[in-house]
Amino acid sequence: MGQDDRTREIATLPESVAEAYGATALARQARVCAAVGAASGQQESGRADMLQIELPDTKPSASRTGGALWNLGFRPFYFLAGIFAAVSIALWVGQYAGYLPTPYLSGAAEHGQEMLFGYTLAVVAGFLFTAVRNWTNRPTPTGATLVAFAMLWIAGRLLAVTRYALLAAWVDAAFPVAVAIGIAVPLLRSGNRRNYFFVALLGLLGLSALIAHFSNFGGSASVSLQTGLDLVLFILVVMGGRVIPMFTNNGVPGVQARRHRLLEALAPGSVLALLAADALRAPSGVIVFLTLASAAAQLGRLCLWQPWRTLASPLVWILHASYAWIAVHLGLRALVAVGVLPAPLAIHALTIGAIGGMTIGMMTRTSKGHTGRLLIADRYDLVCYCLIQLAAIVRVFGGMSLPSFYRETVIGSGIVWIIAFGLFAARYWAVLSRPRLDGKPG
Repeated sequence: MGQDDRTREIATLPESVAEAYGATALARQARVCAAVGAASGQQESGRADMLQIELPDTKPSASRTGGALWNLGFRPFYFLAGIFAAVSIALWVGQYAGYLPTPYLSGAAEHGQEMLFGYTLAVVAGFLFTAVRNWTNRPTPTGATLVAFAMLWIAGRLLAVTRYALLAAWVDAAFPVAVAIGIAVPLLRSGNRRNYFFVALLGLLGLSALIAHFSNFGGSASVSLQTGLDLVLFILVVMGGRVIPMFTNNGVPGVQARRHRLLEALAPGSVLALLAADALRAPSGVIVFLTLASAAAQLGRLCLWQPWRTLASPLVWILHASYAWIAVHLGLRALVAVGVLPAPLAIHALTIGAIGGMTIGMMTRTSKGHTGRLLIADRYDLVCYCLIQLAAIVRVFGGMSLPSFYRETVIGSGIVWIIAFGLFAARYWAVLSRPRLDGKPG
């Protein structure tokens, strides 16, 4: 596709979609060209409804004159996720190191639940409320409704550290279900069947949260927690397959990230099979086969995206690096299944390397794109990306190669994570709480 063809194609896209594709400047150029063509009478027949001159809105609006925190889902939930990621791990590291007079959480299982159903679901909610609006051109929760969603999430975090464990369980389970309803309405009204599965996944995450909390009263929480991690892993694999090749081709000149039909089926399919095997407590031999097969599929997929050619574009390489941690996680899970490694090493390859890296990469990218900023990582973004990768390396490979210093690797990794997300929250508060630079709603 030539430059002129690409320009004409992007001109037909809404600007919010063009921003998400990393093509803001090109989209604006395309609109200017389209407007000039229309003014000179040279507009092609049948395209007049797509190429229009956008006149500035001279009326003052709340999005331009006041705060913008509740204008769109990504704004409050990305900020809450960043703050929680830093504060929760700071408290957990303090407890782990023995510095807290009173425990923050009762144990590692509750720590895992908070990071999965607290941090991760906050990012997922913010992303889906924003993405579904773009996918459907229908409204998603804003204003007072969005405040209510945020209050529900905050209630879950506060109840988790109180004696009201049963209420905390129901609130934690209600949040993903409420988000599912919030995105189901625009998806159904627009007939966007391709993304219906997100509604089901959120419902399953709500069920997983409920089971995990009830397991704290007696029994093992590992199965429900692993099921929740598998569900998030599936979301990462699906969304990674959709956006990473696109962002790579649009953001790195000369790169041709490709897809292979067989790998596109095996990559998510193998994760679903692993999810079923974990839920059914399949024998270790089955887990080894599925994790190794899935790891091979993810690596094959990643190689077709040419990650080695993205190093000059931090907004792109952070997504590739995070996806690589998925393959690392799956390979380590095979070693865990045969008793070679402790489970936390494999878990943290996923939670820090893949989830931490992918979420901070997408939060910075979409925060810039949906506030009218250039899709260029600044030095603060780069520091955040590098710190998350360092936290994952220290936690996983440090703990693996230096078992006598395992405690120190846990604490060191936690401190690096805290710095990364503290920097993100401090840096992006102004971005998330203020109106778009271009004056558009959202």
